[in-house]
This record gives sequence, structure tokens and C-alpha cells, in this order.
Amino acid sequence: MYDFLRTVDLFAELSDSDLRSLCQDLLEVRLAKGEELFAEGDPGDKAYIIREGKLEILTTSGGREVLIAVRQVRDLIGEMALLEEAPRSATVRAHVDSLVLSIEKEHFDALIDRSPSALKGMLRTVLARLRETQDALYESQRMAILGTFTAETVHDLNNPSAAIQRATEQLGPELNAQIEARTDLEKLGLSQEQMEILFSERAKGAEHASDPPELDSLARSDREAELEDWLEARGVDDAWKIAPTLVDRGFEETDLTLLGDHFEENQLPDVLQYLSGDFTVQHLLAEIRSAATSISNIVEAYKAYVYLDQAPVQDVDIHKGLDGTLLLLGGKLKEGISVRKEYAPDLPKIMAYGSELNQVWTNLIKNAADAIDGKGEIVLRTRSDNGWVVVEIQDNGPGIPPELQERIFETGFTTKSRDKGSGLGLGSSRKIVEERHRGEISLTSEPGNTRFEVRLPLNFETL
Repeated sequence: MYDFLRTVDLFAELSDSDLRSLCQDLLEVRLAKGEELFAEGDPGDKAYIIREGKLEILTTSGGREVLIAVRQVRDLIGEMALLEEAPRSATVRAHVDSLVLSIEKEHFDALIDRSPSALKGMLRTVLARLRETQDALYESQRMAILGTFTAETVHDLNNPSAAIQRATEQLGPELNAQIEARTDLEKLGLSQEQMEILFSERAKGAEHASDPPELDSLARSDREAELEDWLEARGVDDAWKIAPTLVDRGFEETDLTLLGDHFEENQLPDVLQYLSGDFTVQHLLAEIRSAATSISNIVEAYKAYVYLDQAPVQDVDIHKGLDGTLLLLGGKLKEGISVRKEYAPDLPKIMAYGSELNQVWTNLIKNAADAIDGKGEIVLRTRSDNGWVVVEIQDNGPGIPPELQERIFETGFTTKSRDKGSGLGLGSSRKIVEERHRGEISLTSEPGNTRFEVRLPLNFETL
């Protein structure tokens, strides 16, 4: 054990007497693969040195376990709880069959008190732990956001893709019916003037295909009944089927009367069948175009959010970042939440880590949505201020109590229940804004007015 401890950084410079004394204080603990050494929240009463095997360090974030690190032979674990005299901040589990050496808190404290070299080694270890833990939690939070957005994006893509499938299934039979209607139309021997009127009406129908008139259910029902009576009175087959399509096309009884003035009674049924069928085809094509555009917009917003295939630091349009985040948060911003934009029209672009700033907007907008609990208003406000860009995200929720406001940016601190929040969002937001971009993030809150303000330099690399 003496020779082994001499290879451990923390103990490498201990005097022979201190090291031999330490050997007397250590106890061996064997762990089978998957066995816990201690759990998050347990009392911190011992530190451990790994002699054989590997141990996993895990913490709970957003209701799931997150692997922070894997410790190897000669690594020290569990020392943070001893130094802080606090419960364990993570769970430690054997990755493989392992052997660790345990040291009681009183022996650990005595070693630190009497050995300057051990104290310096402990300081190096603690600093490394803090950096590693912070980086791991930051990356975990980033991946959790992307994972959530990926799931929401797949869900959002389902509706337009289903619309495309439904429309294409209907389009085939409608096209076949329209071919038959065109054949019947050609048999009528229409004049040049009648053909011009017909194609003019067809063009009007195409305009309404993507934007049918908005009618409440009662007004629609009355108009359909009105047109159906007019059609039946003139011997048009399937009047009940044609009438709703003509209403969607914007027809009223006066339009049918004008059409009837230009076509013979025996011509009118085939003309209306043709116009009705053509509108249905145009409407289905409009649905496909609209759904395809929705898919394209969602994919482009997701690519813009993560700045796919782009340099980490670049000119960033703050408004595009905010708008893309809103689009991807569509499922979170449920009915009952209104979003008001007060964007400065001349806001300059800034040099920034675009995808990281989008994480900040995500955290702040999601927090605002959670605060108003589905009912209220979120305001996004931007302005420029003497070489800085300022973004404000405000909600009219109940506010944050004054005694909690000073802790709101602490990593791991959350005002939400653990199944709803990890306490990582605002901590990582401060890191991104203040450390990565040399900016500032602040909070003011009272009932009915909670406002986060983010100040970012135009180019953090020149500060």
C-alpha cells in the first residue's frame, strides 16, 4: 500500500512518517460491478482512492441520470463532501469489479492540517473537479436541450407529413375524376366566350385554393344549403357534394346566377362539376405546398438553431435566433400564451457563438413560459446601446421572491420541482453570456413583471 500511495498525486510528496501513518488509517472496500459506493445525498464521511477497477460518477439532471466522469486507478473521489461538510453531490457506482481504499473524515482532515504538500495537492484536485463537473453539466444541459428539440421537431414534422400523405392519397382519384370531367366538357361544344369565362372562373378558384373564405359554422351551413337548393333546382347531380366545395371556393348564389346566364341549362351541370373538381385538385396541391413549406421551415429553423456546418464564432442575427427558438418551442408555447415582439429595426449583428446564444434564449423563454403556466404574455425586446446589444425577455407571471433572486444563477439551484427543472439552465446561461461572450445577464422581478436582461458586446473578441 505504501508503494501504491506514493504513486498517487495527492500523496506523492508526503513525508515517510505521514505516508506510513496514512497506510494505517486506510481500509479496503471491494465493490462488485454495478454496486454503489455511495449515493447522491448520502452523508459525506469518507474519501476514497481507487486501487483497482473503474468507478462511474453520476448525478441527476432533469429527472435522469447523467454520467459526469469515469474515475480510474489512483484517482481520489468523495473529497468534496468532506471539505464542504455537505451531503454527497453525486452517486458513485462500480463500472467493473473494483477495490478502493477509504479514509475517514477525521484522518483526512488531520492529513490536510499537518501536510502542506497534501493541502496543495488537494487544491489542485478540487479545482480540476470543479472545472470538470461544470463542463460536464454544461454539456449535459446543452445535449438535453438539443434532445428535447429533436423530439419536438420530429413531433412537429408529423403533422405536415401526415397532411402530405393524406392529400396525395386523395389527389389520385380526384385527378382521374377531373380527366373525365374535362372529357365531358369537351363534348359540350362551348363557344370561345364561354371557354374564356370558364378559365377565368378556374383562375379565381386557384386563388381561393390556398386561402378559402373564413366562415363560422352557422354561416357556412346556411350558404351550403342555399347553393345546394340552387343546384338541385337546375338538375345538377350530387348537389350536396358540390355545394361545400363551391362555398370553399368563395361562391355565393349571385355567382351561380351570373354563371347560369352564360351557359345553357344542359351545359351548367358539367361546367360546375369541372369547376368543383378543379378547385378540389388545386386545394389539395395547396395543402401539399403548405405542408412542404412547414417541413422546410422547421428543418431550416433547427439547422439555424444549432448552426449546423457553420463556424463556431460568426456574425449572428439576434432576431433570427429568437424567432428560430420560438418556432422550435412551439409545443411549449401553448394556447393561452401570447408572445409580443418589440424588436429594434436597426439592431446590428454581433460576433458570437450562435448556437450557444440560442441555448440562452431557450432557457429564458422556457422559464418565462413555465412562470406564467400557460396563461399570460411573454415580451421579447431588443435594442442597441453604445456598442452593445440588449435583449430583454419579460413575463407577467407571479415573479421570483426577493430572497431567491440572488441565487437564481447558481448552478444546481432551481425554484422548480426536481422533475421539472435541474437548476442548470440559468447557470449555463450566465456562463455563456458572461464567460464566453464577456457580456452581462441580470434579473429584476416583482409580481406581474419578471425581466431578464442580456447585454452582449458587438465583438467580444476585441474586449
